[in-house]
Amino acid sequence: MRKKWIYCFLWPCIFFGLSLPGGAEEFAYRYREGDTYRILSTVKEDVYLDYRLNHRSEILNRIAVKVTEVTDGKGRHEAVFQTSERTVGRAGNARSFQWSREYDSVFIRDAMGYIDIEKKYYMPVVRNVPVFPGRDLKPGETWTAEGHEMHDFRDSFGIEEPYRIPFNANYTYLGEREWEGRNYPAFSVSYRILSEMPAVRGSVWPMRIRGASDQTVYWDRETGQAAAYTESFRMIFELSTGRIVEYRGTAGARLLESEDMDKNRVAGRIAEEINNLNIPDASVRVDDEGITISLENVQFQADSAVLLRQEKSKLDRIAEILLHYPERDILIAGHTALAGTAEGRNRLSRERAAAVAEYLIGKKVREADRVVVRGYGADRPVAGNDTERNRSRNRRVEITILEN
Repeated sequence: MRKKWIYCFLWPCIFFGLSLPGGAEEFAYRYREGDTYRILSTVKEDVYLDYRLNHRSEILNRIAVKVTEVTDGKGRHEAVFQTSERTVGRAGNARSFQWSREYDSVFIRDAMGYIDIEKKYYMPVVRNVPVFPGRDLKPGETWTAEGHEMHDFRDSFGIEEPYRIPFNANYTYLGEREWEGRNYPAFSVSYRILSEMPAVRGSVWPMRIRGASDQTVYWDRETGQAAAYTESFRMIFELSTGRIVEYRGTAGARLLESEDMDKNRVAGRIAEEINNLNIPDASVRVDDEGITISLENVQFQADSAVLLRQEKSKLDRIAEILLHYPERDILIAGHTALAGTAEGRNRLSRERAAAVAEYLIGKKVREADRVVVRGYGADRPVAGNDTERNRSRNRRVEITILEN
């Protein structure tokens, strides 16, 4: 059984901390209209089926958030959550990340951290965490508040509505703690789950859920935001089929500090490089996600994802360009002409994008965990499929230098 729900603990908000005499700290949420920021979350987990290790996986989540309105100390947030996943072999080897889902979300959060959100949204997964007691805190002081997780079980269990799992979270202000060579005021968040769940509409449903989460949040006074968090977790689902699925692992998140990209200037520079390097059938454009290099008529062995030798020479020149922007992650998308079945086209486009990704990773363009792969099949043609020339244009790979 392959995990399809997203187990990530993301707090897309801006924290502010006020250092007080005697080591006390006051935490509250404050918002400014127009603020934008990005968060990167990673999850590493072992997945067990009936108490036997089934596979290991890693999940990568990119979140872009904008505060669109502030009223009475409450911030209205518009967010996009992009998730990708890869399965890791037992020997530790892993390929590039495969695109999973993209979620939109809109929610309002108050000064103490409580969220007001419509039921239709799946993200953020963990809600009303963290929340603050509205008083000065000294190291060792504790507080407790209700929270809940909201999961996407559509693929795993056929449950169409966001699935709610409640809990009580226990907090402790830890004082100063070190993270990546710096000291931050930090607090812990811990909760335990033991729930008998009612039957819901779906092919399978969780009858009993047990779980635990232990987190540490590191607070940056200089920026007025959480610098990062770390977590260990374990979740056990006893299903209506009698099978038991368990997830155990670690997670973490951090704010991205990369500067905004001057996309028009970068695109112009890349266009010059494509021309100077004489890369055929290549073009560049600006889009919402960043700068996209489109490679038309990429040649593979027939009906396969095996690159032909001459294409590797083209990718070597593309690698030279990508190495000029080492701080940016990349998305590699595969596209096909309109032939065969939709399922076959989607599979082939993913495999071909992955082949390009693996080649570029082998050229040390990026580490594997900084490359995401996505297949569109024939859903996004740039030409008709009525002539061989047009079909060759649709058989393309696009490499996006991501803004976030």
